[in-house]
Amino acid sequence: MTKKGIQAEDLYDLKSIVDPQLSPNGNEVVFVQTHIEKEKKDYVSNLYYMNLSDKRTKQWTFGNHRTHSPRWSPNGNELAFVSTREGKSQIFVLSKFGGEAKQITFCKNGAKNPVWSPCGKKIAFSVVIGKEESIHDQVKKETEEDKELKPLEVEKMKYKSDSSGFLDLTQFSHIGMVNLETGEIEQLTNGENHYSLGSWSPDGKYVTFLADFSEDSDASFISDVYLFNLETKESISVTKGTGSFWQTSWSPNSRYLSFQGNEQEFKNATHSKVWIYDLQTKELNCFTSEIDAPVGDYAVGDFQQGAALPGVQWAEDNESFYFVISDHGNTIIYYGNISGEIYPALHDEQHVYGFSLHPKEHTAVVAISTATEPGELYFVNLQNGEKQQLTFVNQEFLQTRVLSDVEPIEFESEDGWNVHGWLMKPVGFEEGKKYPLILEIHGGPHAMYANTYFNEFQVLAAQGFAVLYVNPRGSHGYGQKFVDAVRGDYGGNDYKDLMNAVDYVLDKYEFIDKDRLGVTGGSYGGFMTNWIVGHTNRFKAAVTQRSISNWISFYGVSDIGYYFSEWQILADLNDIEKLWNHSPLAYAKDIETPLLIIHSEKDYRCPIEQAEQLFIALKRQQKQTKFIRFPESNHELSRSGKPDLRIKRLNYIKDWFLQYV
Repeated sequence: MTKKGIQAEDLYDLKSIVDPQLSPNGNEVVFVQTHIEKEKKDYVSNLYYMNLSDKRTKQWTFGNHRTHSPRWSPNGNELAFVSTREGKSQIFVLSKFGGEAKQITFCKNGAKNPVWSPCGKKIAFSVVIGKEESIHDQVKKETEEDKELKPLEVEKMKYKSDSSGFLDLTQFSHIGMVNLETGEIEQLTNGENHYSLGSWSPDGKYVTFLADFSEDSDASFISDVYLFNLETKESISVTKGTGSFWQTSWSPNSRYLSFQGNEQEFKNATHSKVWIYDLQTKELNCFTSEIDAPVGDYAVGDFQQGAALPGVQWAEDNESFYFVISDHGNTIIYYGNISGEIYPALHDEQHVYGFSLHPKEHTAVVAISTATEPGELYFVNLQNGEKQQLTFVNQEFLQTRVLSDVEPIEFESEDGWNVHGWLMKPVGFEEGKKYPLILEIHGGPHAMYANTYFNEFQVLAAQGFAVLYVNPRGSHGYGQKFVDAVRGDYGGNDYKDLMNAVDYVLDKYEFIDKDRLGVTGGSYGGFMTNWIVGHTNRFKAAVTQRSISNWISFYGVSDIGYYFSEWQILADLNDIEKLWNHSPLAYAKDIETPLLIIHSEKDYRCPIEQAEQLFIALKRQQKQTKFIRFPESNHELSRSGKPDLRIKRLNYIKDWFLQYV
């Protein structure tokens, strides 16, 4: 039987693995595995367990719901996790020796982010509480009054978000704590502020949290790190209101507190860095100031469900630690120590999207993806880079498919800046034949295409398209100057980088048909798709997704519009001319390329009115266009939207290009 390439419907057969968690003794690992229930048309996530001595995998939780965030107890005998098995997300504890999981939170708004106390007798967690309520009101069942439709009273700019929709401004994120022996629940934070739970110090004295106590938090984008003294109930600030920080973690002796973040020197284009606070000397230092790359995972993908890196992970010696940096299309595990030594410990052409460290042995279980590997777990020796594959969840299915590998490219843009990317050949490629090419453009723009699996690209390659994807200026991974260069220049040199990329591959690869080009992208990539077709007719077809067409209206309708426009376009509503000059809608009269417009009804990041304006402008001029509105979907449709709609989206894109390119 002849193997075929990846089809849109193959999402039903592929499995995602994320969030590996090594047990305290380093002999066992638990992870989250997600698949799609085809009949239910929904995701199902459960916890799986592996003993590293025999490499056998066992399913530890069951049911057709979402279970995630596994966290080992300090003695390694129990596991806390979050599950929607009772409707709202609640925290459960499971003994590794067997028996049913025990529900330990009963919050009507749900609970998440379990953090064990060092003694193993308590768990801190995140919970949303109304300003007239206490945590004890959370254990009451939802009443009919709670379900009653009410007008939304808005007095703040931050009243909606793409992930949550319209926000109840009378509710605030707080930190709760449950005593596992007595079941008693305590509320650690109070007031009309949002608190984000961090980590518990190994000596048991502190819980960290993130908060913004600015006088006008509605206009502030500060996120400070605080120590909450569990004995005195006092909050102590570690950072001083000058930046945005996240993901705290501790050295085993509780002397050093590490976290990530930046002081927003370049607004949201600023590299994140590793910071270390010494509780003895009260000194705070930036550890990675000399590294011209961002700390964290900035890779763009469309497959791993719920992937998140853990932040800095400390070794047993209290001086050395590991963290991830995004650089040149890879995510790299770095080693560092208090004396300032720093170097890459695991540097391959790959995407590390999760890892859990054994502090004593300097080994780790690492989640890794490549262009032809959706993601598996590996056991890695971080001292010599040796790795052994542990899981093979997609192997059987992928043996029935042909995946297209990629070739890295790098070229000099017209003003001398180097631009890096990849070219994926079509499945079934034959020398001497000509093939159409699709240019893909990522969102952000402060993100990066990477050596990771991208399902959409494989679907297009399976249909006979070559796929070109590059990181134009504005992308992460190529230095602070590079990522900042797009601000105030949308549609300028970033556009030239992309056009130079097309010119480069047309000149280098004879198999690409210069008369059969397509272009697509989402979010910033959608903006750029709109911009491209308004400035050149070289593409036979285009698909714009979750796009921006009008910066003037975007300023007031997006959940981030008012500050994003100021930070990125460097203009506000007092500079309408600049906002309009950078708006693709201003050039709609010049669009001749057949354009498919894809947008989600509940996209609050790039609201659907952006698509509506462009569609009407084109139809009014009798241009070739089609508008697809996806119900019950937000900005994340392509990555975590309803599975059947994700598949429909892929098929709309594929069919449009097959028709017009």
